[in-house]
Amino acid sequence: MRVGEVIGTVTLAHRLENIAGGRFMIVQPRSAAAIKGEAGATAEPVVAYDELSTAVGSVVGISEGREAAMPFHPRLVPVDAYCAAIIDEVQIQ
Repeated sequence: MRVGEVIGTVTLAHRLENIAGGRFMIVQPRSAAAIKGEAGATAEPVVAYDELSTAVGSVVGISEGREAAMPFHPRLVPVDAYCAAIIDEVQIQ
């Protein structure tokens, strides 16, 4: 799981019925240094499926790859990134 900030939304003209009920958000993954405020973004933004009602500016945990599709099991869905958690606070020691 990676930590990222929601920086935008995606508007779809059509979508599969298998993924109705959620929406797609643009998430900027953050490194540990970026979370601490010591560096800027180092990774490309990803589009993540969201069922948690996140908003632009929310800090989220995103699952990617096979784990991103697991909440939909046994349905097969073409999701490669999933907003798994809304994060209130991050502490790095």
